[in-house]
Amino acid sequence: MASDYVIDTEGSHAYIQFKISHLGYSWLVGRFNRFLGDFSYDENKPSAAHVEVVIDTASIDSNHAQRDKHLRDKDFLDVGSYPQARFVSTSFLALGDGKGLLKGILTLRGISHPIAIDVEHVGAGSDPWGGYRRGFTGKTQLVLADFGITKYLGASAKEMELSLGVEGVRKKSRHSPGKPGRLRIR
Repeated sequence: MASDYVIDTEGSHAYIQFKISHLGYSWLVGRFNRFLGDFSYDENKPSAAHVEVVIDTASIDSNHAQRDKHLRDKDFLDVGSYPQARFVSTSFLALGDGKGLLKGILTLRGISHPIAIDVEHVGAGSDPWGGYRRGFTGKTQLVLADFGITKYLGASAKEMELSLGVEGVRKKSRHSPGKPGRLRIR
């Protein structure tokens, strides 16, 4: 039977990180500090998995305040016009050995585009607080122009790698995945 999970962002047991070439000379790495989400997963029927995540785009953090200000402006994320990014899964294909391919629609800067995320199941089990947790990692490449981001940091910076770590806490009652649109922008 499928279980529904809320992604444990309050306990900092989840992350969304990015990596992109900077002028072809080095790597710019960072993360999004605020996001929420839910997922549903059934070990006996993984193809029925569903994920929904909402990201506060203004929470981008590359460990450099001036650069982050620029990443938030109209050249890149345009957080004034598009304060949230959203991913909603459309399918999950189990590939064996805990690996899978999660497909869905990412909406960023108001543009919705299909993406595929290579996923690996990390594990599941009881936690010390009487709950039950399940974790996954994932990785995908985004073509920035697909989302209207055409200001590049060199020819090698047309794509960005996203890495994800998701630890979900099983919800106490069975119901469909929540609506992570509750994200409050601070």
